[in-house]
Amino acid sequence: MKHIISACFFLFSLSVFSQSITVTVDQTVTLKEFFKQIENQTDFKFAFTDQINTEQKYFTKKHTYKNIKIEDLVSDLNTNASIQFSIVGNNIFVKKKTSKTTTAKKKNKLTGQVFDDSNEPIIGANVYVKEVQTGVITDKNGMFSIELDNGTYTVAISYIGLANKERKVEITDDARMKFTMDSDSEQLEQVIITTSKAVDVKNTQMSVNKLSMAEIKRLPTAMGEPDPLKSLLTLPGVTNAGEASSGFNVRGGAADQNLILLDGAPVYGDSHMFGFFSIFNADIVSGLDLYKGGIPSKFGGRVSSVLDVSQQTGDLNEYKVNGGIGLISSRLLVQGPIKKDVGSFIVAGRASYAHLFLKATDIKSSVMFYDLNAKFNYRLGANNTISFSGYMGNDLFDINNFFASTYGNTMGTFSWKHKFSDNLNTSLSVFYSDYKFNLQIPFQKFEWDSKITNYGLKYNWNHTLSDNFKLNYGIDGLYYDFNPGTVKPYGIDSQFNYNQLDKKYALETSAYLDVENQVTEKLNLRYGLRYSTFLRLGGESISTYENGQAVVYNPLYHIYEEATPTGSTYYGKGKTISKFDNFEPRLALSYAFNDETSVKASYNRMAQYIHMLSNTRAPLPMTIWTPSGPFTKPQMLDQYAVGYFKNFKEREYSFEGELFYKKIKNRIDYIDGANLLGNNNIEQDILNGEARSYGMELLFRKNTGRFTGWVSYTLSKAEQRTPGRTAEEPGIANGNWYLSGYDKLHNLNITANYEFNPKWSFNANFSLQSGQPVTYPNGYYEFGGRNVPNYTLRNADRLPAYHHLDIGATYTPKPDKKKGWQSYWVFSIYNLYNRQNAASMMFSQNDNTGANESRQLSIYGLVPGVSYNFKF
Repeated sequence: MKHIISACFFLFSLSVFSQSITVTVDQTVTLKEFFKQIENQTDFKFAFTDQINTEQKYFTKKHTYKNIKIEDLVSDLNTNASIQFSIVGNNIFVKKKTSKTTTAKKKNKLTGQVFDDSNEPIIGANVYVKEVQTGVITDKNGMFSIELDNGTYTVAISYIGLANKERKVEITDDARMKFTMDSDSEQLEQVIITTSKAVDVKNTQMSVNKLSMAEIKRLPTAMGEPDPLKSLLTLPGVTNAGEASSGFNVRGGAADQNLILLDGAPVYGDSHMFGFFSIFNADIVSGLDLYKGGIPSKFGGRVSSVLDVSQQTGDLNEYKVNGGIGLISSRLLVQGPIKKDVGSFIVAGRASYAHLFLKATDIKSSVMFYDLNAKFNYRLGANNTISFSGYMGNDLFDINNFFASTYGNTMGTFSWKHKFSDNLNTSLSVFYSDYKFNLQIPFQKFEWDSKITNYGLKYNWNHTLSDNFKLNYGIDGLYYDFNPGTVKPYGIDSQFNYNQLDKKYALETSAYLDVENQVTEKLNLRYGLRYSTFLRLGGESISTYENGQAVVYNPLYHIYEEATPTGSTYYGKGKTISKFDNFEPRLALSYAFNDETSVKASYNRMAQYIHMLSNTRAPLPMTIWTPSGPFTKPQMLDQYAVGYFKNFKEREYSFEGELFYKKIKNRIDYIDGANLLGNNNIEQDILNGEARSYGMELLFRKNTGRFTGWVSYTLSKAEQRTPGRTAEEPGIANGNWYLSGYDKLHNLNITANYEFNPKWSFNANFSLQSGQPVTYPNGYYEFGGRNVPNYTLRNADRLPAYHHLDIGATYTPKPDKKKGWQSYWVFSIYNLYNRQNAASMMFSQNDNTGANESRQLSIYGLVPGVSYNFKF
C-alpha cells in the first residue's frame, strides 16, 4: 500500500512539470496552423508522413481548449478528429486513421533483454530506435522498455567490445524480445572503441568514472596483470594514497570516506601486498562505477565516493575456462551451466608465489596473497532469479621471523530478483561481510586480533511509471560488530596478559526515494531523499569526563593531553548509547543544447557514521574502525558540482569538464602524539574539526580509430581545520586551514592505445602528481647531546613531485582463432625511466659525523612484467 501512495504522490508532482496550453480549432484552421499553435507554446515537434496534407482542414467543429494539458488535448482530438495523434518523447506523430481506428489506441510496449554471446545480461548497453530517435540504457538485468506506436522500427544496440546489433521489428501490440550481441573480433583484437564511450549528454548522472573491462585490460600495469581499481587512477579526481600503499583518494577525501561495494556488500580492504594488487580480479569483474558526486539516493554511508563493483554471471550454455600466468601470481576462472538456460556458475581464483622463490634465497621474509570469487545464478521461471555471490581473500607476510600477519576480507550475498510487471522490478538481498587483521610477534610471544563484521539487508524497487518518469525506492539495514583488538599471549614466559578492548556495536538503517524525470526533450531531472538513522548500542562501558571533555588543553606546555576519566556508565546489551538521524537530499539536472552538448549540475548531502583510526596518509592493514558515539559525531558532507559535456566529429572525440566544491563537518583530527593502537579510550586522542575541497576536472577522449586514449587533468585543493574549543585553545595548526594529507594540487594522466595490427597492440600511461603534503622540521634544539628536531605546522611542506611512465604491449599469436585454445601475451614495464618517487622523507643525525641529514624512502623503481593469458 505504501508503494501505491508513493507513486500517487509523485504522479501528482509530475503535474507541476506538465505543459498546459490554449488552442483553438475550427473548420477554418489548417493542420499547419494547428501545429504552429502547439509549437509556439511548448517544446513539442510534429512528425508525419507524406500522406498527411498540412494545408488540409481536418477539424469539423469549433472548440477552444483553455489551459489544457498536452496529453488531454491529444486524447480529445483522437476521439473527434479524422487523424491520429500520438506522443513519443517530445515528438507528436500524426497519421491517418484506419477503418479500425475509432479511438486513441494505447501505446505498445517493447520490452527486451540484451545478452552477450555467453548468454550473460549486459548492463548499460545502448538501445536506440532510429525512426523515433529515442534511446534507453539496459539495467542491471540487461532489461529495457520503450513505448512505441504500431509500425516497423529499427532497433540498434551497441556496447563496447561487442558487435553492434540492428534488428527490424514489427510492432502491432506489446512485445517481448531477446537480443544477443556477438563478440566482435575486430573490436576485441584491434580495440576500436564504439561510440558508446562518447558522453551521454542527456543523462543527469555526472561525476562518475567508468572504464570498460576491455579498456582496463589494455592499460599497462605492474607485473602485466590488469587491475580494475588502479585503472580508475587514470581518470580525473582520483589519486593514489601513496606508492605501495592501499587505499585511494577521491576529490581530496580520505580513503576511509570511500564506500566500496562488491555485489552490493561493503568491503573494507581494497588491496593485496600493501597496494601492489587490488582485491578485484579483472577476469570476473563485469563492471565498476566510481561515483565522485551527484550520488544517487540509494547509496549512503560515506562522504567521499562510492565504488560499485559487480561480478559476472556464468555462461548458461557452455563450459569455459580462462586464466593467466604471471611472474609472481597466476589466476584461473571456470564457468558454465548448472542447468542450460536456467542456472550457471562462475568461480575464479588468484594466488601469488613470490614466497616460494624467496625460500630458495637467504631472505627470511615472505609475502603472499590469495583470493577466491564465486557466483551462482538460477532462474525460477520468467519473473524470478536467485543468486549467490561470494569473495574470500587473505594476505600473509612474515618479516624475518620478527613478526607475521594475516589480513583480508570475506563476503557473501544472497539475492532474489522478482519482476512484478514490465514496469516494476524488485531486488531483495541479504549479506555478510568482514575484515580481519591478525598480528603475531614471536619474540614477545603474543598475537593481536581485530575485526569488523557486517550483517545487512537491502530491498530495492525500480518502478517505471512512464518513459519520462521513473521511481527507485527501497530500504537498507546494516548491523556492525567492531572488535578493536584482542591481545592473546602464548607461552609461559610471555610478558603480556590477555586483554580484550571494548567491543562496539551499532545499527544503521535508511530509506530512500529517487526520481528520474524527463521534463522536456532538453531538460532532465533526478531528485531524491535518503533518511538514515544510526544507533550506537551496548553492551559497553562509556567513560565520563569532567565537563564532558575527553581531551584537555595544557596552557603551560601549549599542548593537548588525554583527560583523566572521572567514572563510567555501563550500557547493557542492545541498549542505545547514542542516536543520530539525518535527511540526505540529492538533486541532479542536465540541460541539452542539442544531441551532442549539455550542461549538468548536482548537489548531494551524505552522512558517514563510522570512522577509521589512522594518522597516516595511507591506511595500514591494522587500521581500526570505530562508530560514532558520545564523543565522535557523524561526518556530514555537502557537495556541489557543475559541468560541461560535449561530443565532436560524430562522437570520435568527447570532452567533460567539471567544477566541484565540498565541505565536511565533524572530520576527526588527532592531537600531537596520539596513541591510536590498543587504546580503549580513543576519544582521549580525537578532536572534531572540518574539511573542504574544491577544484576543476577535465577529461578529453579520443573514442574511435586505431589510436585511442584520453588526457585527464585535475586542479584541486583539500584542506582541514580544527579550531580551538575556547578562546585560549589554539586548536590544530593554530586553528587555521591547513592542507590535508590527501591534497594533490595537480594531477595529470595521459593514456594512449595503438593497434599496430591484429597481432600487436601497444599502450602507455604517464602520471604526474604534486607531492603529498608532509610536516618537515624547521630547526633543531640540543637535548642530552642529541639534536632533536623542531617541526613546522602540519603539512606545511610537500614531498617531491610524483611521476612515472608505464608502457605495455599485447601479442596475440593467432588473432583469427575463435575456438579451442586461444592465447595472448602481455608485456609491461612499470616506471620506464626508473623514477625514484618519494614515499616518505626521514630526518636524522649521522652517527659518524653528527651532521643532520635527510633520507628519501622510495618503494618502486623500474618493474618489468610479463603474463601469458589463455582461454578455451
